[in-house]
Parts: sequence; C-alpha cells; structure tokens
Amino acid sequence: MRVVFRAGAATTATAGEAQRLGLRRLLVVSGTHGADTAQAVADSLGPACAGLHTGARMHVPVEVADRAVQVALAADADGCVAVGGGSAIGLGKAIALRTGLPLIAVPSTYSGSEATPVWGLTEHGAKRTGRDPAVLPRSIVYDPELTLPLPVPLSVTSGVNAIAHAVEALYAPDTSPLIALTAEEGFRAMAGALPRLAADPRNLDARGRALYGAWLCGSCLGATTMGLHHKLCHVLGGTFGLPHAETHTVVLPYALAYNAPAAPEAATAVARALDAADAPTALWRLAGDLGAPRSLAELGLKEADLTVAAEQAAGQAYPNPREVTADGVLALLRAAFEGAAPERS
Repeated sequence: MRVVFRAGAATTATAGEAQRLGLRRLLVVSGTHGADTAQAVADSLGPACAGLHTGARMHVPVEVADRAVQVALAADADGCVAVGGGSAIGLGKAIALRTGLPLIAVPSTYSGSEATPVWGLTEHGAKRTGRDPAVLPRSIVYDPELTLPLPVPLSVTSGVNAIAHAVEALYAPDTSPLIALTAEEGFRAMAGALPRLAADPRNLDARGRALYGAWLCGSCLGATTMGLHHKLCHVLGGTFGLPHAETHTVVLPYALAYNAPAAPEAATAVARALDAADAPTALWRLAGDLGAPRSLAELGLKEADLTVAAEQAAGQAYPNPREVTADGVLALLRAAFEGAAPERS
C-alpha cells in the first residue's frame, strides 16, 4: 500500500496515484452526503473519470453492493476511487472484492478502514465480514482539508471507532510487539487530537493528527483478528441498524472493562497512552466530555433487544481474551444500554 499525506492531496494527488497504477477509467464512489467532495475528486481526474456513483450506505447492504458492481461494469471501469467515510470505502471494497478492480481510498473521516483488507456486507439483517488482499487499497490519499467539514460529534465518534481497532489489536491472538507499539501510538495520537479539533474544528494540525492516528489504528485492525467488541458492534449495526461509529464509541469502554481482567497489559497500555489510572473510564470520559453519546438507549436500541444481541454475539466463534458467554455479554450490554461509568466485572 502507498500512502500520500498532505493538505490538498484529494484533488492534487489522486489523479497521479491513478496514473502510477496505470488506470484510465475510474469509477468514483461516495455517499450522498459526500457527493460534493466526491465530485471535486472526480473532476480532478479529468478524462480518467468514468463516472460518479453516490449510492454508498451504512453497513454496505448487499443490494447496494450489487448495484455498484453493475455500475462499475457498465462504465467499463478499470479501477475505483472511494471518497468519504467507512460507508463509501466499504462500498469501494465490495466492488474490489466482486470485480478485482484496484481501489484508491480518499477518506474523509477517521474510521481507519481504508488501511485494512477487511470487508463487510449486510444481508437479511446480519453483517458478515471477511479478509481479502483484493480489497486493500493500492493507494490511500490522506487530506486533512477533506475532514474540515466533518461535524465535531461525528469527528469524535469516528475517532473513537479508530481507537477501538487499536485497543482490540493489543489483546488479539496474532498481536506482536510492533503492533503493540503502533496501537499505542495510534490511540495516543487520536486521543490527543480529538479535544483539540473539538475546541477548534478548523485546526488543520489537529485534523491531520487525527488522520495519522486513524491510519495507525486501522493498520492494527488490518494486521490482527478482532474480538468481542467488533463482533458485538457488527451485531448491533447489522441486526438492529445502529449507527456504526456511534455504536463503537458507546460499546468500547464496556467491552474493555469486560476484557481487562484477562488482558491486564492491554488495559495498562491504554491507560498509559491516555495518561489515566483506569482505561475503560478514561475512554468513557473522553467520548462523553466531547459530547458523544454514552448509551445504546440514546442510539435507539430497545431494552428488549439486549437478550437477542447477547445471544447472537455469544453464538459466534471468534478469539477473545476472556470467555464469551451470553450472560456475560448481556451484562455488558445492559451497562452500555444505561450508559453509566463502566465497572470491571
């Protein structure tokens, strides 16, 4: 993967990355909210732009992916440029997965998904994920200016979403000393940037620092196997339609509190990076103090959904440092539903 990182790069470097890859007919994809930015990137490609498709949706429904693949084939595209947040990049990955077309990512949020070979699709109310080298972008174009219009609440939840990748990488079964260093640097950078950009949303240095943190945190996700936190968020998003970044933000402190007794070194590393005594509480305070939602109830989850979500999350097979039981996950979810400060169990 090649990374370009500078202000203004979205419209000044993307065409050069496409040329370097030998691409002559690129389909630009985005969501409706990021259509103006995507249009600017499309315009910068000149005759190499084969079209603009603004159909990206959260959690990448299969029917949305099918439609995008049809558009790419009809345009005779030889590559794809995904402009926007996780939904747009997820749709670009779906196109790459189905067609083998090379992908260029131009992220406008801090999710970090652009740095991973992980794809996700939602069908019949269930989100499934996988890994495939074909979906890893050939180039990432990071442009801090692109994130300036991102509202502070979404900036915060997007940033905490990235932090979640690095936190789970610390206790993954395939972690390593290099990943641990990358993870700690990633969430330290993000946790330092978020209060600064919340205080001054036009602070380009803080925006750039957040993108740097997102890149590192995303790289950790791409290199390791995620555990309970991510599986639980996939259930909450795919089955109950909860918003992606906000769900990660609410769940992360409680998931870490659940796993901390079995992963004390990971909890210590998070606390050290956040300059705090207790990592779950520090994450809860970081997000809440910046105005992020603190409870699943705020996101629209019903109390009656908790048991179903717990059973689904506990019924899947995935590595986690602490045994995953339906009762344990239900207790975690109840705490996240209420939104009080997390307590280790």
